[in-house]
Amino acid sequence: MASVGGGRGRRRLVGEINVVPYIDVMLVLLVIFMVTAPLLTQGVKVELPKAGARPIPDQKDPLVISIDKAGLRYINIGDDKSAPVDEQALADRVRLVLSREPETQVLLKADAAIPYGDVMRTMVLMQRVGATKVGFLTDPLPPEKVP
Repeated sequence: MASVGGGRGRRRLVGEINVVPYIDVMLVLLVIFMVTAPLLTQGVKVELPKAGARPIPDQKDPLVISIDKAGLRYINIGDDKSAPVDEQALADRVRLVLSREPETQVLLKADAAIPYGDVMRTMVLMQRVGATKVGFLTDPLPPEKVP
């Protein structure tokens, strides 16, 4: 700390924090993160669905798989559409529909609060049973936010 005041009398200490070293460290970290961030994004470039996109054209009854906040899966076919289904039953039902109509579109409607891994497990399951047309359902943007 520095002393203030002239003469040989009592010296008064100044209680200020020197923030210049902290700023230097933050700038160095910023540069490091800016250089390494592009290197961390590997894999295939994917265009993620946008909530402001145009609605898909009406098709003949797509399969809709829903995942709620608890991670339970539902499908819009079968006797009880409000009953959750396990992965095997979901795969069997989708496989049955795709065997009859291979061009059937599968739409995934997932709650925003569930982990990304749950959505990906369902996507992989759909890929394994042969679904070639898989999409995501989103809520439309409010009219004032549509570009």
